[in-house]
Amino acid sequence: MIDEDLKAADCSCKTDSIIDEMAAIFNENTITEGSLIPILQKAQTRLGYLPVQALRYIAARLNKSLSEVAGVVGFYSFFSTVPRGKYVIRVCLGTACYVRGGKEVLSALEKHLGITVGQTTDDRVFSLEVGRCFGACGLAPVIMINEEVYQRVKPVKVGEILAPYKMREAEMEAVK
Repeated sequence: MIDEDLKAADCSCKTDSIIDEMAAIFNENTITEGSLIPILQKAQTRLGYLPVQALRYIAARLNKSLSEVAGVVGFYSFFSTVPRGKYVIRVCLGTACYVRGGKEVLSALEKHLGITVGQTTDDRVFSLEVGRCFGACGLAPVIMINEEVYQRVKPVKVGEILAPYKMREAEMEAVK
């Protein structure tokens, strides 16, 4: 019943597919007290981000208010309500990284990608974010691209670091 009610409230094909994905997540998982964060993680992994339709669905299924669910999403930097790129670049701006040039690395990435923090490239390949500490202070400045850590990054090396990712995307596009 929740599925049909939410689809009726948001009539679009995109909403239908989001509701279908969310229903599948709930069907595949045992829901217990404390399921909110694991369900949000699974939804973001499956959808790539957490659109409002997914948040409404989760709130309804877990018998929580939309504001409570949205509050959790807003609190944790892992969650995103906007589409992210295939490769999420996180620049550490913790004290050690900041002092050792993290801000300059961030500026070089912004210039190279043509986006600022919180944005995604038009082709949805790269997103740019800031982190506060990646636990590699002795190797500062540090960036992460998805789960890959790059240490002692120099602004002049940004293009070289991004090149394999861009090449991979170009090869995949050529195959299509």
